[in-house]
This record gives sequence, C-alpha cells and structure tokens, in this order.
Amino acid sequence: MQGKSDETGRDQMISVRLLAGFLLFLMLFATGVHAQTQSADSKPADGKPCNEPKAEFKNAPEIYQTLYITNLSQQNDLTDILTDLRNMIPKARFASISAQNAISMHGTPDDIQLAQKIVADLDQPRKIYRLTYTITESDNGKHIGSQHFVLIAASGMKTFLRQGSKVPVFVGENSSMNAELKVQFVGAEVKYEDIGLTIEATPDGNPQSLSLRTKVEQSSLAEEKSGLGEKDPMISQSVLEGISTLQIGKQLVLGSLDIPGSTRKQEIEVVAELVR
Repeated sequence: MQGKSDETGRDQMISVRLLAGFLLFLMLFATGVHAQTQSADSKPADGKPCNEPKAEFKNAPEIYQTLYITNLSQQNDLTDILTDLRNMIPKARFASISAQNAISMHGTPDDIQLAQKIVADLDQPRKIYRLTYTITESDNGKHIGSQHFVLIAASGMKTFLRQGSKVPVFVGENSSMNAELKVQFVGAEVKYEDIGLTIEATPDGNPQSLSLRTKVEQSSLAEEKSGLGEKDPMISQSVLEGISTLQIGKQLVLGSLDIPGSTRKQEIEVVAELVR
C-alpha cells in the first residue's frame, strides 16, 4: 500500500514538472514573438534606416538673426555672401543691410546655425601683398638704369600706379552767343591725356598659388608731328599685359618693351611678398 502511494506521488511530481516546463516554453515563445514584433514595427517598410527629423525639429518655429560681415573689402563681397546663403538655405529668408555690413535672416534654428557656419567660412580677411616692379632700361644693350615701383594690393582687387603728366589735346571748337552784347565767343575744346607710366596689378589666389594680372603702359610725346596741326600731338605708346604665376619672394621677368622711335629697351620684373 505504501509503495503504491509513493508511485502515485512520483507520477504527480513528473506531471507538475512537465506542466511547468510547458508554461515556461509558452512564456519564452511569447516574449520572442513580442520582441520580433517590436523590431519589425521600429523599421521602415523598405528596411532602410529612418532619416525623418525628430518631431521637435520638424516643425521648429522660425526666429530672427543678424549676421555681421567683418572683412568686407568691397560691396560685392556682401552680395556674394548673400547669394551663397540663399542658394544653400533656400527655405530661409535673407535681406542685406549695406549700411551696417550685415545680413538679416528668418529661419529655423538649424538654418541659422548653418548660415553662421557659412558666413564664418566665407568672411575671411583678404591676403595683402607687396608687389615690387623693377623696370631696367638699356640702350643698344648697354645698361642705363633701373627704377623700382612698389604697390600694396589685396587679393582679388585691382591696384594701379600712375606717374607722368597730363597733356592737353585739342579736340575741336565750341562757340556761344551773348544775346545782350550780340557777340559770339569761340573757344577751343580740349581733353587731357595721361602721358608717362601706368602700372595696374591684380593679385589673386593664395600664397601657395598666386596669380598676378599685370598691365604696364608707357606713353610719351613723339617727335613726329601730326598732319592735322600743332594742336594735335602724336603720342607713342607701348603696352605689356598678361597673367603670370608667382612664387612668393622669387623675382619673375614679365617681359620687355621697346621704346618707339629710339634704340632703348625696358625689361620689366616683379616680385611678390606676403604682408598679411
């Protein structure tokens, strides 16, 4: 009788263990299904990462900001920065304030942050160069002398030097009538021409790759007379113009000019130095 009771107890224990194991299996299976369902719900339907902006930024209100430009060299600089901002951030609104060298804008906080970065990248001081031109004159191969001309020029901006005289040139006559005196006055109409040396220089690029646009013009009154009369002088002119690539501190020969009506010749050299 005791053995039968013990056997019944063992059977009940085995049944309890099987039932507990089955319940544990159901719990684990349900947890796995729930986890897979959450994972599937968190991904887009196409399986690609979701790049949608967060709700708090998607409908962020627009705010106002003033961007000040501190390194303007010419008015076009402000226009160029304004154009770049409008192209890069088309949804924001921009307006220039020329009197204060500033740009006002309306946009989201993200737009304003991007605009500030763009302005910081573009609003850089221009490089300043010292350009020394040396003009060496010779006559029939014999050295006569040299002249040095120094220009301070900013990158991307034209600088010029002019040395010489203004010569009056007769261009016609004008007359006027005094109605009260009934007298007609006749006078000569003249214009003034620059005679001498003119140097125009426009550096561009950076110290590692500096390009220089140069125009050197020499003019003088010719000994030959005009066939129109003494009031119309003949002007001799020589021009050297071109673009060169310079190395900082290294002299470069730009070319040479023959002086019309003479055996003289001028050789033109330039050297660039970085000021700041």
